[in-house]
Amino acid sequence: MEKLAHRLGLKTDPTIFFVSAGFTVVFVLALVLFPNPIGDAFAAGRSWIVTNLGWFFILGVNVWLGFLIWAAMSRHGHIRLGPKGSRPDYNNLSWFTMLFAGGIGTVLMFWGVAEPISHFANPPLPGVVPYTEEAARDAMSIAIYHLGLHTWTIFTLPGLAFAYFINRYDLPVRVSSVFYPLLREGIHGPIGKAIDIASILGTLFGVAVSLGLGSSQIAAGLSALFGWTDGTGLKVGILAVLTVVAVGSITAGLDKGVKLLSNLNIGMAVALMVFVLVTGSTLFLLRAIVETFGLYFENLPRLAFWNDMLADENPSNEPWGWQGSWTVFYWAWTVTWSPFIGLFVARISRGRTIREFVFGVLLAPSLFTLIWFSIFGWQAMEFDGLGLAARAALGDQAGEISAAVAESVPLAMFAFFEHFPLTDFVQGFAVIIVAIFFATSSDSASLVVDMLCTGKATPGPVHQRVFWGAAEGLVAAMLIVLAGDAGLTALQQVITVVGLPIFLLVCMMIPSLIRGFAQEDIDHVSIGTRPELSDFD
Repeated sequence: MEKLAHRLGLKTDPTIFFVSAGFTVVFVLALVLFPNPIGDAFAAGRSWIVTNLGWFFILGVNVWLGFLIWAAMSRHGHIRLGPKGSRPDYNNLSWFTMLFAGGIGTVLMFWGVAEPISHFANPPLPGVVPYTEEAARDAMSIAIYHLGLHTWTIFTLPGLAFAYFINRYDLPVRVSSVFYPLLREGIHGPIGKAIDIASILGTLFGVAVSLGLGSSQIAAGLSALFGWTDGTGLKVGILAVLTVVAVGSITAGLDKGVKLLSNLNIGMAVALMVFVLVTGSTLFLLRAIVETFGLYFENLPRLAFWNDMLADENPSNEPWGWQGSWTVFYWAWTVTWSPFIGLFVARISRGRTIREFVFGVLLAPSLFTLIWFSIFGWQAMEFDGLGLAARAALGDQAGEISAAVAESVPLAMFAFFEHFPLTDFVQGFAVIIVAIFFATSSDSASLVVDMLCTGKATPGPVHQRVFWGAAEGLVAAMLIVLAGDAGLTALQQVITVVGLPIFLLVCMMIPSLIRGFAQEDIDHVSIGTRPELSDFD
C-alpha cells in the first residue's frame, strides 16, 4: 500500500487512507446494488439500539457535561492547550464563527422553525394540550435542550481530549492519540488504526446525513420559489453543485477557504435573525428571549434525565417511545460529528486554557442557539396560533406552519417566511445561507478527515483533500437515494447505527483525560511547560 500511495502522490498513512476509502466505496456500491436489504438492516439495527440503549445515550451525555464542568473548574483548568508561551491563533470572534459555522449552522436553519412547531402541534409530554401556552413553553424548552448545552457537550469533550493530547503532547493529529495513556505505543498499531478508520467512517456518515438534510431544505426552498418538483433528482443535483463549491473551498485551505466562508455565513445568518426580529413581533420576541432563559434552566434538569420510561408505545407503534425518534437520534447523529468537530475545534483552539476552551465552546454557541430558537420558534408559534383564542382569531390561517411541517420538515422555514415582507427575497436569501453552511460543513469535514489520515495539522496534497470532499457528497447522494420517500426516517436509521461505536469511543476519552491530568505536575502546569510522554510509563 505504501508503494501505491507514493505512486498516487499521497502523503498519508496508507493503511488508514485505503481501508477507509475502500469501506466507503464498498458501501456506496452496496447501496446501488442492494438498497432494500441494506435499508432493512439499518432499520433493524436502529430499532434494537434505541430500544435497549436509549437510556445509555441520555445518561452518557449528562456524565460528559458533568466531567467537563469539573475539568474546567478544577486546578487543571489553567493548563494551556499547547507548548509554553503559546497563545490563540485566532481572535475570539473568528474562533466563534469558525466553530459555529463548521458545527450546527445547517441544523439550526433546518430545525429553527420545524422542531418548536413539531412539539407545539404534537406535545411529547403527557397531558399537554396542543397549541396552548403550556405546549409552547415545553416545545421551546425541548428544542433548546436538543441543540444547546448538551449538543455542544458532545463536541466539547472530544475537542478537549484532542486539544490536550495533540497540542500539548505533540502527538499525531488522530483520534487514536487521545488514547495514549491507555494504549501507549499501541496507538500506532492495529488498534489505533482501527480507531482512526472508525472515526473517519463515522465522520463521513454524520456529515453526509447533514448534507442530505441541507439539500432537502434547499430543494424545498427552490420548489417554493420556482415551483420546481421537490424530488430525489433535484436533491442529488443540489448535492453535486454544492460539493463542487465545497471542493473549491477545500483547495484554499483552512485559513482562507473555511475562515472566509465561516465569517460570511455567520454574518448572513445574524442578518436573517435580525430581520425576523425587526419585521416580526419585536416586543413579543424581546420578552420571549428573556423568558426563554428561565424556561430553559427551569426545565433542563427534568428534560436532561427524562427517559420516556412509561411509554410502552408511541403513536407509530414503535417500542422505544418518542425519544427514539428525537433525543436518541440527536445524540447519535451529533456524536458522529464529534471526531470532525472535535479535531477542527482543537486545531483552531491551540494556545487556549482548558477553562477558556470548555466554557467558550459550551456557552458561546449555546447562547446563540437559545437566541436563534427564541426568535424563530416563538414567532413561528405565534403565526401558527399560540393559544386557543389566537387560533380562533386567525381562522383558516391557524396551523399553516404546523401543516407544512407535517407535510415536509424542510418546508417549515419557507412556510414561515411567507408571513414576512419581501417573501421571495428572504426565501432566496435563506437558501443561500443553507447552501454556504452546507459548503462550510463539507470543506471543514474534508480537511479534518485528511488530517486524520495524515496525522498532521497541515493539509495534505490538494487531490487527497478533494477525494474526501467528493466522497462526502457521494455518500450523501446515496443516502438520499436510499431514503427516497421515507426521508428523515431513513436517515435516522442510518445515523443511529453508525453513532453507537463512536459514542463508545467518546466515553473512553474520559478515563484517558483523567489519566493525563493525573500526570500533570502542578509546578510544571503553573509555568506552562509541556509534560513528556514518558510520564505515562
